Amino acid sequence: MKITRRNIFWLKVAMHLVALTPIIYLVLLVLSESAGGDPVQYIIHYTGIGALNTLVMMLLISPIARRFKLGPIVQTRRLVGLYVFAYASLHLMAFISLDLLFEWSLLWQETIKRPYILIGMFSYIILFALAITSIPALRHKMGRQWQTLHRLVYLATALIPIHFYWSVKSEIIEPSIYIAIAVILLLIRAPLKRLLSKNILM
Repeated sequence: MKITRRNIFWLKVAMHLVALTPIIYLVLLVLSESAGGDPVQYIIHYTGIGALNTLVMMLLISPIARRFKLGPIVQTRRLVGLYVFAYASLHLMAFISLDLLFEWSLLWQETIKRPYILIGMFSYIILFALAITSIPALRHKMGRQWQTLHRLVYLATALIPIHFYWSVKSEIIEPSIYIAIAVILLLIRAPLKRLLSKNILM
């Protein structure tokens, strides 16, 4: 199957729709007061899952492109990666504004006291760095350093499901599934030996 520029354009349009629809749905749930008994925790959880799902989608693009010889679809990775950052930002903003009520000193205390928040913050810093440096001009300017930096996505892929797992109190099935998915994706995309050789886990 030949992928044309027109195909890529419509694929990106479809990806925009897929990524934005859950956000619109969440807004409708909140406005209709249908976001469960604890809307704050529902919003925080919902946006966090959105970040995880889009991260999984992004990491699947290259294996799918190789398996089905659809090389041009790799051009959509940046778009999906930016949605990973967007959902992660919504997740963080929901936590700070709705849960902590913008108590910045409390944010620092919670980050130090709760390991899962510390891991989440570190993962967000990685996603922020990847989003900023995805700008074509910065990518060109960074040269080989850009590729080294963007391999940190594998570290984020390992840490974010752990952040999810540690954040729950009893319902561990869902985060455990995401951990399993992350392990499979890392084995497919970045074998452990390659990660170690690039000092990504050091």
